[in-house]
Amino acid sequence: MSIQIINKESQAYGAFNGGEIVENKPIGFPREEGPTKPYSSLFYWANAIAKVDSTIGLHPHEGFEIMSFVLKGTIRHYDTQLKDWKELNEGDAQIIRAGNGISHAEHMAQDARMFQIWLDPNINKTIQQPASYDDYKARAVPTSTQGDVEIFHYAGDKGIMHLDSTQISIQKWILNGTHLIEDQSAIHSIYVLTENITINGKNVSTDDFVIIEDESANLSGQGELFVISSAKELEYETYGEIIQRRMR
Repeated sequence: MSIQIINKESQAYGAFNGGEIVENKPIGFPREEGPTKPYSSLFYWANAIAKVDSTIGLHPHEGFEIMSFVLKGTIRHYDTQLKDWKELNEGDAQIIRAGNGISHAEHMAQDARMFQIWLDPNINKTIQQPASYDDYKARAVPTSTQGDVEIFHYAGDKGIMHLDSTQISIQKWILNGTHLIEDQSAIHSIYVLTENITINGKNVSTDDFVIIEDESANLSGQGELFVISSAKELEYETYGEIIQRRMR
């Protein structure tokens, strides 16, 4: 499979509160426009930016693992388990294991930016578990250096986050030189946070989404990347697969 590069203009689009919060979605919901549908255990991925202070009101979730990564500014989170507002700042992360049901609300301060990413665990199992929540401060996220890359480990090997989803690695990379992705046993999903980076000699731009499967990739340049590596095959049928099968 060749390396896929999906630019921002081709991704799905969403908005809340009349455009107060806007989103480009490298992985949209199954019925949304956009070239990339759920795959592996990745169900949804949105890059949300607040134009003004704005609140997404209380709404329910079940089964999924819903993660937020604060890229800029401040967000606040409320859910029906905590029954309190919790503040998250740049570099912080949170996870809601929605289990058998939870409702939450989010407030984004003006100019705040975050990723919201949904993982698709074995929902037949997670839907029977009570909901749970954790947040993680930036200062607690483990870091390491591999050659020309500084790595922030959110989940997977060395990662701080506890997930029900398996075979998942979630990292932020700061690249200053070159780095080779050789592991072809996983799917590597990359959101380009800053420019001045090439992949196999091809320029990638800010907000490009890159999927690497069955191929090595040589990254070169200076900038930041958000990288999720996930399984090619899972031992269960995901909700994304069920929905896409029903839509055929």
